Amino acid sequence: MNLNSHAIFTLYTVYSILLKVMASKGKVRGISGQHPLVQNVTVTEGGTANMTCRVEYNDNTSLQWSNPAQQTLFFGDKKALRDNRIELIRASWSELTISIHDVTLSDEGMYTCSLFTMPIKTAKAYLTVLGVPEKPKIEGLLKPALEGDHFTLTCMTHGSKPAADLRWFRNEKEVKGAKEVNASGKTFTVRSSLQLHVDRRDDGVAYTCRVDHEALTQTPQQTTEVLEVHYAPRVEIVHSLAVPQEGQYLKLDCVSEGNPSPDPVMWTKDGVELSDLSRVIVEGRELTFTSLNKTDNGTYRCEASNHLGTSSAEYVLYVYDPNAVGHHGTDHALIGGVVAVVVFVTLCLIIVLGRYLARHKGTYLTNEAKGADDAPDADTAIINAEGNHAHAEEKKEYFI
Repeated sequence: MNLNSHAIFTLYTVYSILLKVMASKGKVRGISGQHPLVQNVTVTEGGTANMTCRVEYNDNTSLQWSNPAQQTLFFGDKKALRDNRIELIRASWSELTISIHDVTLSDEGMYTCSLFTMPIKTAKAYLTVLGVPEKPKIEGLLKPALEGDHFTLTCMTHGSKPAADLRWFRNEKEVKGAKEVNASGKTFTVRSSLQLHVDRRDDGVAYTCRVDHEALTQTPQQTTEVLEVHYAPRVEIVHSLAVPQEGQYLKLDCVSEGNPSPDPVMWTKDGVELSDLSRVIVEGRELTFTSLNKTDNGTYRCEASNHLGTSSAEYVLYVYDPNAVGHHGTDHALIGGVVAVVVFVTLCLIIVLGRYLARHKGTYLTNEAKGADDAPDADTAIINAEGNHAHAEEKKEYFI
């Protein structure tokens, strides 16, 4: 304690003795309802905490702020503790406000405002200091990863108080990770793990780990890693004509995907390298015929490779005579027309037959039922039915 602090402490002690003496003689008493009023304060580590103590009714009685260690900070407008971070904001008979700059976690605790009536009245305010989480780090990323790999991404942040929350995002969509929290003194270390099984669709996907915490009032802390996935190529040949004809322009495009990119690609015809390059133009992945003829017929193969594998695709080229294509087109149209007519006629017959049968529905009776109309009993009904059956040939009914 320095000289100034010692003087304040001595003043405080003398003042307390005087209060007791005066109280014993009936000279001092507190005003009814006289009581210090305070509020709890929450501040982010490194910020500024303002501690205010007010009294609604005060008869010129002094106010004092003390810290959780019961050290006097200010007695009225007199500073008692030598700490450059602590300053006086306002001191009067009705209010004592101080500020603590560059707040640390060790400043957290219960602060006491005392009103020196007889007896002394106090009010307590809790100062909560929020630990700011560090920017998260992502570990475990394979660079590059291979298609089919299994691995774990781990995101970690230190220094949060209370414990921070970690959230994972695959591009813009949130995915769930496994969270783990460990205490480290007054702060917490938080980890979150994400299990991955990657394929070619994951190439270029961004995984983001974001920290959510009440101390982060502005933009949340986050880190992003982009996956690079290597995979074997896949090949497809895209052609510019559906029915190639003599004299036409045809382009075959070898569309390949793979990482690393399978470049260049190799073209062959009927299993051998292209020999007549005057007939075709090869430019990277494209094979171009400027004017087709029958000599171009054959099976064209495109092959692409990278260090993970090889893939190929084939296209069978048959060059048609333009006149033959037109004739075949006429035959196909004629056949299609005939089929349509047959289907239409068949549907019409089905509809007509259905309407005819619906109009000629009859009532059919068993032989016993036919003889039962005039019979007094069942035996007579059977005999009558047999007689009716004998004459059935005379009353035949024909349905056309």
